[in-house]
Amino acid sequence: MTHPHTIFVCTTCGKNQQSDRSDGDRLFAQLQTLHQTSSLQQSVSIQPVKCMGVCEQDCAIALVSPGKRTYLFGNLPTDAARIESTATAVLDCASQYQAKSDGALAYGDRPELLKTRVLARIPPLPLVNSPALQEEPHAAQR
Repeated sequence: MTHPHTIFVCTTCGKNQQSDRSDGDRLFAQLQTLHQTSSLQQSVSIQPVKCMGVCEQDCAIALVSPGKRTYLFGNLPTDAARIESTATAVLDCASQYQAKSDGALAYGDRPELLKTRVLARIPPLPLVNSPALQEEPHAAQR
């Protein structure tokens, strides 16, 4: 079974008064451009999001898929000299994410740019018929 995979891009990240486009808008546009010729075109969508709530961590993206961990990355460089390499690293990481059945991204396997920029790794939501939902709660939850 294949899962839909999505890259969410915060388009309000890096808003400033000197430009009517945010850093997030520019990253979203660069991702869309590279995505058009990528092998991920049919299996990964790229969606803009108005705010991800990590405003101190300019430029944020999330990798999301049902039944997989969600990864939130921040502090992504979007200056003119690095925006293409940032977008390439995001798409490379999305390719790794898609290939993993549980979405686990080992530190050593991630693109160099994304190794130290993980803000959160959120466990997958259990599926409704999952045995994990039928187990006893953990002792810490009692």
